[in-house]
Amino acid sequence: MLSLIFHMTSKKPVLIVGNGARAAGASDLIYEFIKKTHIPVLTTMNTVDMIQDEYRFGFIGTYGNRISNMMLNEADLVISVGARLGLRQIGHMKELFASKAKLIRCDVDQYELARQIKSDEEKYNLDAKYFMEQLLAEEISDYSGWWNNCMKAKKLLDGYDDTEGNRLMNKISELLPVDPVVTVDIGQTVCWAAQSLWLRGTKGRIIIGGSYGAMGVGLPYAIGTSISNENGITYCITGDGGLQMNIQELETVRRENLPIKIIVVNNQELGKISEIQHGSYDDRYFITTENSGYTVPDFVKVANAYGIKAAKVENYKKLDDYKDWLIDNEPCLLNVMLSSGTLLIPKIKWETCKIMPELEENKAREVQKLIAE
Repeated sequence: MLSLIFHMTSKKPVLIVGNGARAAGASDLIYEFIKKTHIPVLTTMNTVDMIQDEYRFGFIGTYGNRISNMMLNEADLVISVGARLGLRQIGHMKELFASKAKLIRCDVDQYELARQIKSDEEKYNLDAKYFMEQLLAEEISDYSGWWNNCMKAKKLLDGYDDTEGNRLMNKISELLPVDPVVTVDIGQTVCWAAQSLWLRGTKGRIIIGGSYGAMGVGLPYAIGTSISNENGITYCITGDGGLQMNIQELETVRRENLPIKIIVVNNQELGKISEIQHGSYDDRYFITTENSGYTVPDFVKVANAYGIKAAKVENYKKLDDYKDWLIDNEPCLLNVMLSSGTLLIPKIKWETCKIMPELEENKAREVQKLIAE
């Protein structure tokens, strides 16, 4: 038995969970912890699916949900379980990360713990499941007041940062069954999905490409997932660039008759790369936009050529017309058109730890009043 981990003097604690917690089989314990303590649980991008339904606040980091990053900035205790807390979560100025909080880190990898974030942090080189069992064994106050204030703040921010890509993810979420399996490709698509794709139930999966940024993983992930799930329905959200990386695998989908529902987020550009070329290279685009040499095929014709039913969806609101396609036992492709030139928001400016764009003044005052109490 460990000595007591939890700091009873804390008034605004949060728990951060990473893939290490999933790998250790700690998911059920984390939900048990939430129900027992009402301490908010935040995630990394790769683990957005671990905390869903009414317990969801979102993920932290560069393109994290605004409410999650605001809560992190106000917290006085941060307990990280199985999360690397790498550059995308803490930035390059470590002293600004959760600046008001005591940091407690649990990781099974001693080399991750050797990378110090705060000078006074507490470290536990333990399996995440064992660590959570010890936390649950402690007497911890009920934090319903803090939880409720955070939920109120979250509702105040609902829709505030939504771009067309976020609204598409919300629409997809409405059409998904309970506890679905969703694979997501790399690019702006993965950021929109991590921010705004929500699942009903607590056993669904959102399988994301991870830290290496490998474009094209969405469809192969979906194939492997469907086969491993006895050819079960799998949803693949990919971009026009990501799909072209492995578009030949449509042949596998048809040959094996896998009920994979491919939703192409088609903004006719390599959005994430063009965004970098816009922000860092003075709009010197190179093979990322239509005007700089990037091209997109007719995905409907390509899918039909492989024998897969497909349709072009001119507006994400029209996805309702294809809801039957999303639940039958056949593969399909929906080519959903989005505007080009959309930038990802919100985004942390790491030099100052400010979340950009900044909130409108009255909205900022309302939200801050709730989470700063």
